[in-house]
Amino acid sequence: MVGAPAQAAAAAAANCDGSGGVQVHQSRRVLPDFLQSVNLKYVKLGYHYLVSHILTLCLVPLMAVIVVEASQMNPDDIHQLWLHLQYNLVSVITISAILVFGSTVYMMTRPRSVYLVDYACYRPPADLQAPFHRFMEHSRLTGDFDESSLEFQRKILERSGLGEETYVPAAMHSIPPRPSMAAAREEAEQVMFGALDNLFLNTNIKPKDIGILVVNCSLFNPTPSLSAMIVNKYKLRGNVKSFNLGGMGCSAGVIALDLAKDMLQIQRNTYAVVVSTENITQNWYFGNKKSMLIPNCLFRLGGAAVLLSNKSVDRRRAKYKLVHVVRTHRGADDKAFQCVYQEQDGAGKTGVSLSKDLMAIAGEALKINITTLGPLVLPISEQLLFFVTLVAKKLFKANVKPYIPDFKLAFDHFCIHAGGRAVIDELEKNLQLQPVHVEASRMTLHRFGNTSSSSIWYELAYTEAKGRVRKGHRVWQIAFGSGFKCNSAVWEALRHVKPSPDSPWEDCIHKYPVPTVA
Repeated sequence: MVGAPAQAAAAAAANCDGSGGVQVHQSRRVLPDFLQSVNLKYVKLGYHYLVSHILTLCLVPLMAVIVVEASQMNPDDIHQLWLHLQYNLVSVITISAILVFGSTVYMMTRPRSVYLVDYACYRPPADLQAPFHRFMEHSRLTGDFDESSLEFQRKILERSGLGEETYVPAAMHSIPPRPSMAAAREEAEQVMFGALDNLFLNTNIKPKDIGILVVNCSLFNPTPSLSAMIVNKYKLRGNVKSFNLGGMGCSAGVIALDLAKDMLQIQRNTYAVVVSTENITQNWYFGNKKSMLIPNCLFRLGGAAVLLSNKSVDRRRAKYKLVHVVRTHRGADDKAFQCVYQEQDGAGKTGVSLSKDLMAIAGEALKINITTLGPLVLPISEQLLFFVTLVAKKLFKANVKPYIPDFKLAFDHFCIHAGGRAVIDELEKNLQLQPVHVEASRMTLHRFGNTSSSSIWYELAYTEAKGRVRKGHRVWQIAFGSGFKCNSAVWEALRHVKPSPDSPWEDCIHKYPVPTVA
């Protein structure tokens, strides 16, 4: 964990990482060049995912050939075949068994398509905005922070990439703040119900039609659960499969998607709703430990609700089809496990502490996730170049520079979790992206701040509001969080996507992009 003395020394030149970590200009901590050193076992894992679908890929052309040949047969051919089969009972049984077995295997192994019908991002009212001067004035008036901590927060705000229009919950606008259980419930209801109301309105889906509900919120887990609050509010049916994910950090939105996807493979002909949010009210830190002050400066109010379907009829109106989900968990490593850690400081005040090793740990998790994802999404030409140079370096110890695959050939749009400016900068550099590829992440951070697991949806909404998503485009959502985890979701646009009527960017997209602090 980051010690207070070390953080105090760093305060004068602090910067923020993607999950709220600290960077220092004197000894700048950045993401490692994670594509320059790759573990072969993660490349193997990616190809394992790919090979697992080969059976399905082979069966489809085989069945197509059989259908085509059968369609070209005339009555005489059919009569001759019938006579042949009458005197070859063993052949009939064998062929029938093969057809039945092949059809059964195909039906059992074929994954059901999962469609994203629509989604809605919550936009708080204007009176909850927290411009920098108000944030600092309220922090001073609470009386909980010493001068060193106030100066530290001021520098973090200036370098964070956040703008002046981000939001904090109503309880934090009071002087003194009122972080009660009732206020936390009020925040949760405001965000979740606000997003869900818009989602149901835009999709014309009745709450009774929902068969699966997944809610993720890392730090606020009351009883009854957040998912139960939604069931109660919208009177969902009694046999709804509901799940409540807690303590899983900013990457939990993709985990919730993965869980919903798996449930949609089991439950036929139904809808799944995923609600991703974070709760700030009871998780504001009122102490002076520098490593625990950073989340105050970065995390802001927000949430998203996503409607998924496995109904083939919904393909016509859906925006996207889910192509891949790849999850990486580094929790077995002690440093990774403890790098984002909720605890009490020496004065007994609770907060989330951020390790000085956070950037290096994030880089390792990203490297593993991207290495596993590569074989699933990269063109064959990129895979060959990458694989040949990797084998030459690893097995033959050749003095060659590893080939960095061009992920711009695999994806048209990038939604990098808007946790902080530094990680966005480093991913742009390491993946050799252009400013337009990280524009959605930068502008989401500037306009809405770090909304935790829902940030990737504000970013997708930004890209749609700019009119950039065309039919066939692929979108890469990548998020990371405590544990330490890095998770990716890949979507394919089924049509030219227009923004939803209640887009959070509806009345301000014309002002973006805006310059941000370098």
